[in-house]
Amino acid sequence: MRRPGLLAWLHLVRAYNKLHHHSMDHLKCSNMTPARFDVLTHLSVAHGISQQEQSDRRLVAKGNTCTLLDKMAAQGLVERRPDPEDRRSYRLYLTEEGQQLAETLIPSHEDFMQKHMSALSDEEQRTLLTLLRELDRSLERHQH
Repeated sequence: MRRPGLLAWLHLVRAYNKLHHHSMDHLKCSNMTPARFDVLTHLSVAHGISQQEQSDRRLVAKGNTCTLLDKMAAQGLVERRPDPEDRRSYRLYLTEEGQQLAETLIPSHEDFMQKHMSALSDEEQRTLLTLLRELDRSLERHQH
């Protein structure tokens, strides 16, 4: 008999892959990728964070973040401003266009994802969130 941890992991991977695929299709309508959407959501609430902070929050390499931010800047969604306290760093801000996109796309995508999660009751979703946070924290502790 399989251990429940392995089966849970397999179901988690399958569910993630399906949700990710549906999410990508939904975001394509706004010329977004999940990575760009992630940056958009972070910068909509964390105005003026550094590129390093953005990389740390997204758990990706700084070089990958730079490339992503370059593309978003070229789209007119993000701007880099010199850090007044560290001339080697830049602070990140959404442009007016980026802010407008965030104000429409984030709620739209939240509604989209909520519909996909509606197979679970609100209480089950809260329980799942608690369990996934607990697993995430545990994995973080084991990473070091």
